Amino acid sequence: MEKTIRGLLAIAVCILAVTASANAAESLSPYLKVGVSDGAAKDIAQKVKDALKAGNFEVIGEYSPEGKTTMTVIAYTRKDLQDVALKVKDRGFLAAILKVGLKENDGKTTVSMVNPEYLFRAYLMKNYAANQDALKKVADDARAALQAIGGEFSPFGGTLSVEELQHYHYMMGMEYFNDPVVLKKFASFEEGVQIITKNLSANKGNTVSVYTLVNGESKTAVFGVGLTDPKAGEGFFLPIIGEDHLAALPYEIILSDKVATMLHGRFRIALHWPALTMGTFTKIISTPGEIETTLKGVADETKQGGKPQGSGK
Repeated sequence: MEKTIRGLLAIAVCILAVTASANAAESLSPYLKVGVSDGAAKDIAQKVKDALKAGNFEVIGEYSPEGKTTMTVIAYTRKDLQDVALKVKDRGFLAAILKVGLKENDGKTTVSMVNPEYLFRAYLMKNYAANQDALKKVADDARAALQAIGGEFSPFGGTLSVEELQHYHYMMGMEYFNDPVVLKKFASFEEGVQIITKNLSANKGNTVSVYTLVNGESKTAVFGVGLTDPKAGEGFFLPIIGEDHLAALPYEIILSDKVATMLHGRFRIALHWPALTMGTFTKIISTPGEIETTLKGVADETKQGGKPQGSGK
């Protein structure tokens, strides 16, 4: 009898272990820690860019969140990834841009990357499965390229199940991926690109242009926008919700044909900080609205103060 009980307990333990393993395999974290390197972030950033280029990726932009030289974000892409992302109309092109974050502390720089599979599942949703092989190759190639920097690739930043990622929202009543904020409707795609580019070049609304990725054939563009206002931008909200997640930045404007949109802050911030408590979220309760106001200004053809650009009046 005792042997039977011990046998049943052993079976139960095995079942629990297998279940836990399966559940872990079905959950993903938003970031992977690549490793820690000796040296300043600006110096390690060059090594990261060289490694990505050697892996046949295109580096399309970089900047320092909060204006701190101890932090750097590098945005990169590749043609095969863009081709898959464009299959999801409107905002799927967001999945075409991957990012690496570098954070320096006491002469050492921690390098992290957005977990490609996490991002792909969240932004491509049900289309992920149909393109899984192509997307897996991109993810594997990105990790292979960054092996030149570090070999840890340990997940961090919370977890979401693959089912949650496919139709994610933070909690009941909050926005999904398919609930964007409309920023502006233009007369044409070309006008939209021109106005947004001009405003970012002028740093309108305390912003900085980090990257622009345009696909003229599909009339789709993504603009990476750094938010430099010290009271309402990254300098305010990033230290509160976690600078280790800096590879979540910059925020994006998505132009699909004539319509410029952004992902709602209550979706996008929660997605990239999935372990964020409601108590911490309330500390930045004004941030989604402030980002919306800023990006609407970037998409607006009028100058700050309401005067038309180039009016001279």
